[in-house]
Amino acid sequence: VQLQESGPGLVKSAQTLSLTCTVSGSQITLTYSNWTWIRQPPGKGLEWMGAIAHDGRTYYSPSLKRRISISRDTSKNQFSLQLTSVTPEDAAVYYCAGGSGIPAKVDEYDYWVQGTHVTVSS
Repeated sequence: VQLQESGPGLVKSAQTLSLTCTVSGSQITLTYSNWTWIRQPPGKGLEWMGAIAHDGRTYYSPSLKRRISISRDTSKNQFSLQLTSVTPEDAAVYYCAGGSGIPAKVDEYDYWVQGTHVTVSS
């Protein structure tokens, strides 16, 4: 299973961050699979942001719930992240990942992308 992330590495404050993850070698509709977005701010640990399950259900971190949206395009085997109203605190390396465990548990994802470094300009 391979994941490939795409999207801009620079976003202006107050704008929306959009990233897309394309999956190959598996289907995002595979039963029990979950597909997630995780980020790591500079000098900090991994932060689970949210996930979309095989059946389209979404799960979001309470701290991001007002700003985050995860969607999917099953015809392209892709899932996407939108994070609105970004601030410099949203600067981080953003990862998409896939697995079949508990959606909110970072260590239960088996397939990871290298990550995209996102900078937020003021």
